Amino acid sequence: MTTSGEAVPVGEDWWIYTGTGVPHTRISELPPAPAWRTFGDPSGPEGSAGPGGQPSPPPAQASSDRTARRLGRVQQAEAYQADEKEVQLVNLALHLRRPLLISGKPGVGKSTLAYAVAHELGLGPVLRWPISSRSALRDGLYAYDAIGRLHDAGIRGGGTPYGAAAGAAASAEGPASPAIGRYLRLGPLGTALLPWSRPRVLLIDEIDKSDIDLPNDLLNVFEEGEFDIPELSRLGPGDQEVMTADRERTAVVRGGTVRCAEFPLVVLTSNAEREFPTAFLRRCVRLDIQPPDEKRLAAMVAAHLGGGVETETARAALITEFLRRQREQGAELANDQLLNALLMAERGLWNSELGRGVIHEVLLRPLNEG
Repeated sequence: MTTSGEAVPVGEDWWIYTGTGVPHTRISELPPAPAWRTFGDPSGPEGSAGPGGQPSPPPAQASSDRTARRLGRVQQAEAYQADEKEVQLVNLALHLRRPLLISGKPGVGKSTLAYAVAHELGLGPVLRWPISSRSALRDGLYAYDAIGRLHDAGIRGGGTPYGAAAGAAASAEGPASPAIGRYLRLGPLGTALLPWSRPRVLLIDEIDKSDIDLPNDLLNVFEEGEFDIPELSRLGPGDQEVMTADRERTAVVRGGTVRCAEFPLVVLTSNAEREFPTAFLRRCVRLDIQPPDEKRLAAMVAAHLGGGVETETARAALITEFLRRQREQGAELANDQLLNALLMAERGLWNSELGRGVIHEVLLRPLNEG
């Protein structure tokens, strides 16, 4: 089931994602989508690369090399400690081609799970769409810089970019009109819906912060696996090369329609601060992540910070205090707060009474404390 030299995935036979954090090629064994969740043309667009003529996701490191923050995402993905329930539900979402709605308190690892799945299954960089109260469906699909194109068309035509002449230049696909693809970029959702050879991972982060209409607006896209771009559709049935959320890469859109070949693994996170429409919930696989226990915390810390006899005392004390505050005091504490506290403890802050006070009062200050 795996090629020579690879770690053998563990768990149940139907699992694609195993939660080991070790990359493997088991995604190639994902069974075909059920008939009611099959999308697109299996032959893929003409001239594209990859199995079946479909483009392959870019390498994960392609955009991770730019900043230490993104390199940190790779380390977080490798260190993520998934429990059996989480692994089961991720695999349900993969097999059923349904979005995975993850609820839980801030800092329990909801977003990191998306990176862990992409890392283990080799699905390329995670496409992240952070949600705010102003987010609309169009923001996730694509953005079109009509003003920029109008301005450039006016410059090419040797005249002012304003007025009827400029409008005609911008609408006509003539020598004076710059290619529309330079001004149209697919958003994270739009990029995820391209016909990739393997499903991309799309993280829609903090969906509960959205306007009340956004979950319902997403339903049609999730059900159809496609969307139209009117600015391209009006140009006719030809191909148009556009920019994507992968930044360095472009994609070809045919006839103004973006249609997936494999439904992406859509991970939506929620801090459980609101309720969602029933129609939205019934289309999602729902996972509630609980705060980790002592064993899972210790494993997570060891994966992030390594181990050593000299650090055991501080680690045990801080993990115990972290859990005590959560259970007995109802404190909202995030996993990264514990990691920050342990990192500074091991750099010397634990060696004095004043330093230990700073760890407890500053680094482990509950999020729900004013």
